[in-house]
Amino acid sequence: MPVDAYDLTGRTAFVTGAASGIGRASAVLLARAGATVHCADRDAQGLDETATAIKDDGGTAHLHPLDVTDRARLKEAVEACGRLDIMAAVAGIMHTSTVLETRDEDLDRVLNVNFKGVLYACQEAAGSMIANGVPGSIVTMASGAIDTGGPGLLCYSAAKAAVVQLTKTLATETGPRGIRVNAVAPGWIRTPMTDRHDAAAQAHSEAAMIRRTPLGRVGEPGDIAHAVLYLASDASAFTTGQILRPNGGVAMPW
Repeated sequence: MPVDAYDLTGRTAFVTGAASGIGRASAVLLARAGATVHCADRDAQGLDETATAIKDDGGTAHLHPLDVTDRARLKEAVEACGRLDIMAAVAGIMHTSTVLETRDEDLDRVLNVNFKGVLYACQEAAGSMIANGVPGSIVTMASGAIDTGGPGLLCYSAAKAAVVQLTKTLATETGPRGIRVNAVAPGWIRTPMTDRHDAAAQAHSEAAMIRRTPLGRVGEPGDIAHAVLYLASDASAFTTGQILRPNGGVAMPW
């Protein structure tokens, strides 16, 4: 769908995990739709590459090298935006281990990034929007793992399921303020993160996912970025507390 159907001119967006994959694709697309985009990630080089892509496309980017688990640093970055209209909390990591092999440090690390990092982003964004009277949009990043599960994905699936409940709860709390909160639950997307884990997570390898997916392919970051753009824009003005599943049909929950 043409991005001019989702005009974000004059709006400010904040994207975590913006150095690569879905985060980079989302930041670039939001900028293409007219938003000024603040890009956050701990990968400074990747952030520079994202900024170059945005600027080469005629957009405006501001960079915030940070770890999303650092609440104080994230707060500073959000405050630097001034008026904030859109938060896309995309940053995440993947860990693979069976239930019996999972160590406390594995679970803590994944929950810290994939859940607490999203929680902090949501808290700072919602607080800013309420303080400034902005009827904004918050988009969180869940996963198809909330529907399909799979061996070795305990930490990842649990964290993403927590993101879903955060999304629904925050939607009920901020809806009266005009703030919408929705989640995207992608299927298997070809990103640097999934590329690193194909060998370890054989049951969820790219070839296996293609066989299971009705559309017969894995997704690309741009597929998910368009879902983020839809939820960030006025095109979804009557949508909140929902889980959008761009997954090629691999899961079709009731």
